[in-house]
Amino acid sequence: MKLSARSRYATRILLDLAEHTEDRPLCASAISESTDISVPFIEQILRPLKKAGYIKSVRGAYGGHIFLKEPSCITLGDIVRAMEGEINISQCCSTPESCERSGDCRTRFAWGHISRTIERELDAITLADLMFNPEQIAVKSGTSSPPRVHCPEDAQPN
Repeated sequence: MKLSARSRYATRILLDLAEHTEDRPLCASAISESTDISVPFIEQILRPLKKAGYIKSVRGAYGGHIFLKEPSCITLGDIVRAMEGEINISQCCSTPESCERSGDCRTRFAWGHISRTIERELDAITLADLMFNPEQIAVKSGTSSPPRVHCPEDAQPN
């Protein structure tokens, strides 16, 4: 399994925007300069990030893109799901009907288990981890659910 460039680049773009939260909005060319991603590809990647509510765009002469969330509230799993959809190493994990053998396939459960393990690991790493403690990610791996900062969107309605 190989993670697409869209997910990898979306992570770089979000990190760049998160590091510039006090500054004015960043235009695509400024993001391109600091991330080494082409402007046309940045524009493609920004659309799903806006839809997910991670960024907003500001029009005008001083316009650009602004990071909206706390870096501790966005995980690599969130980014991959925003860019790719479900995290599965095999299509039969999410849509068993896509395979004529899914009813008696003994390997489908292994692919599902591996997919959930990858998803759990991606969900254990936040943008804040990448910003402030990237060298600790390997140490963090394999732990039970990570402590997560309270994020406003996690609040349950009464």
